[in-house]
Amino acid sequence: MPKLPIFRLRNSEPATLPELQYYEITLAFRDLQLGVDNLRYDVFLSPRITADLSFHLARYICRFGEVQSLLEMDVPTAAQPQFVRAADDGPKLRKPGPADLKSLLVSIHLAILNRAKAEANPSVDMLGRLAVLKFIRSELQTQFSKILEQCRMKSKSLEGVRQAKMMQTQELVSSFQVRKKIVIRRAGQEVFHLLREIEKETLARTRRSLLGELPADSYRLLLNPLILTEDGRDDYLCAEHYYMFGNFDKDPDRFPRLRQFALDFLQELGYGATENAERLEQALNVPENAATLVGSGNGEDLTPEDRQRQDRLDIWTRMLQRDGALPYVVASYEAVPLLAEYAPRVNPQQIKNALITREEAARVEKIIAECRLHSDRLSAAIGRVASCRGSERSRFAARLLHDLFCYHRDLRGLEALTSGFDSINLVTDDKVRRLSTLNGMLYEFLPPEDQKVAEDRVVDHIILKADVRDSSRLTRSLMEKGMNAASYFSLNFYDPINKLLAKYGATKVFLEGDAIIVALLEREGEAMLGVARTCVLAWEIVSLLREYNLLLERSGLPPMEVGLGIAYQDSPPLYLMDGEHRIMISDAINVSDRLSSCNKRVRKKIAPDAGVFQVYSVQIGGNNAVDVATKTGTPAGRSEAAASGTGTPGVEAPEIASEEVRLNYNVGGICLSESAFRKLQQEISLTVLQTNPSKSQRGAGFAGSALTGPGFNGIWLDDQREFFVGTVPIANGAFRKIVIRKNRIAQVDVRDLSIVRWTGQYYYEVCANPAVYAALEGEKSAPAQR
Repeated sequence: MPKLPIFRLRNSEPATLPELQYYEITLAFRDLQLGVDNLRYDVFLSPRITADLSFHLARYICRFGEVQSLLEMDVPTAAQPQFVRAADDGPKLRKPGPADLKSLLVSIHLAILNRAKAEANPSVDMLGRLAVLKFIRSELQTQFSKILEQCRMKSKSLEGVRQAKMMQTQELVSSFQVRKKIVIRRAGQEVFHLLREIEKETLARTRRSLLGELPADSYRLLLNPLILTEDGRDDYLCAEHYYMFGNFDKDPDRFPRLRQFALDFLQELGYGATENAERLEQALNVPENAATLVGSGNGEDLTPEDRQRQDRLDIWTRMLQRDGALPYVVASYEAVPLLAEYAPRVNPQQIKNALITREEAARVEKIIAECRLHSDRLSAAIGRVASCRGSERSRFAARLLHDLFCYHRDLRGLEALTSGFDSINLVTDDKVRRLSTLNGMLYEFLPPEDQKVAEDRVVDHIILKADVRDSSRLTRSLMEKGMNAASYFSLNFYDPINKLLAKYGATKVFLEGDAIIVALLEREGEAMLGVARTCVLAWEIVSLLREYNLLLERSGLPPMEVGLGIAYQDSPPLYLMDGEHRIMISDAINVSDRLSSCNKRVRKKIAPDAGVFQVYSVQIGGNNAVDVATKTGTPAGRSEAAASGTGTPGVEAPEIASEEVRLNYNVGGICLSESAFRKLQQEISLTVLQTNPSKSQRGAGFAGSALTGPGFNGIWLDDQREFFVGTVPIANGAFRKIVIRKNRIAQVDVRDLSIVRWTGQYYYEVCANPAVYAALEGEKSAPAQR
């Protein structure tokens, strides 16, 4: 009995259309000053960087144009004997050049980011990025013209000297000129790959660290593969990343026609009824819409959604077939693998047409035979195109729709960038530069090594003090054992810290018997990350001394405890001259001295409940201040630094009032002043961890926090504490995460140091305990409020 065909019954109700995404590509600058012509933005790039970039671009053009041997050829003149060498006519392109291109690009882009950070305007970063791209685009054309002229002059110099060689060089120069678009494309792609690498490896993280999270749309435009092409229409580039569109008017797969096909397809599905033409075109800028509409054409029929996508794909395939474009689509994709073997001897469009028509195939086969290449792969591709049917054609049609959307997005992105290029005036004339600078209109992007000497002016400074705990007791115990205390401190304290100072650009202010004070000076034109880098320096000092203590304990020597304080002052320091020796005067020295101190009585009280944190601060006010001053030996209203005779003579710290005394607990910790914390918020982007527990979690002595675990809760931690997390960029593309704890200062009873109340003042700890950073993994964070 013959089998009866089975017909699938589908729902008669009309299928609902999937929701599409819409993307309008725009590029706009905000809060930028127009240049001297009141039409464009004046930008000045480092002359050293631009000269080195020109060198590398010229080298790429010579390499891909295959004219190195011609430019390096020694050509004797007719007036000179053959044994007399001609005078050198200029530097050769293969001589040792400047730093590698990747380092140059990183240097100039970091300078741009620093300028954007200094002005607190992300548009400055985008302006500088576009200026660099505009220079590279124009310089590729300029360097090609210069090298072509040099090649012509070199070939002409062979006249009457080496006739046979002259004919070869003329053919080489002619080939170089004909292949201009290919050479510039390949050179541009090399630069584009480097730009994409440094964006991924360095710039993206540095930008987030300095400017916070920014909208990704504008920076995504900079990763456009068409960005260094002249008009975005390049057969090789389209074949590699998109679809190799037709170039001739008769071709049904030219981009404008396929774009109109896509719009007609959306309107036929029913989208045109609710969206205008401009809005409908924005749907072509989202490649994900193609997958939503037609899928991948793999023939899956598992769900109703798959069947609806297949129905829409059938409509799209029939549209291409009806207009005669489908054979060209199949041939275009089949031609891509052939380009590596036959191009550029054969034009890519010729290869594609050879897969469709017999006449063009015969011409291409003749060219291939003349080049002594095999035509087997071409014949196999012709057979595949001719036999392509059914599901295979649907797969190619689905692929075309996705590639068409990708190309439409990137071409519109290139048009937006081109508009941005037109709004930039790359200043090269000294007169225009001076006029623009005088009126505050010039955006200069110079790496630190190119900054003017006049700009080497200190604008503010940060002081870091590292103080050894119980140094007198430690010295006495060493001497009782017959050991040298001086060498102990030198080898295990001063020398390790000295090795770290150069890495962060810190300088020693002076040494005490049991302490070291260093300073970081911030100058105009620099990255202005002084507090952030000082925090990382302090973190490394604590970590390094922790490792040294492990070695000391193994050797039977007493370990060393330190406390560190970081203070910031928004002005340059003053100096006294003692002969050739400079003595720094700064209020920040007094503040850092207090922050690094540790009161013995407070330590005895807090140590059992300190947990993973190493810095606490308490306040004794009113009459209690007089009582505790008597017990601690510190007069009320004076800091411990002033009582010990350190710091600036005659200068009293503004934070200490006459009726209160602030006492610190700092054992292996890093205490940050409030002004330093405010500066840190301006330097890097900080996120604050959630610290609001549910009501069921609230209890005596407990405060909910994103950081949980043993040692994270205690009576000395108030329920309003916050944790700030940031990433600090260090030299050579390295980054360091830091955590800041903000806690209220507790007012305590002088008799037993029990907590009376929480004050409205805060102290700040740069967390150095590894347990804090281990607890960060997997935690959620939210943007910090500045």
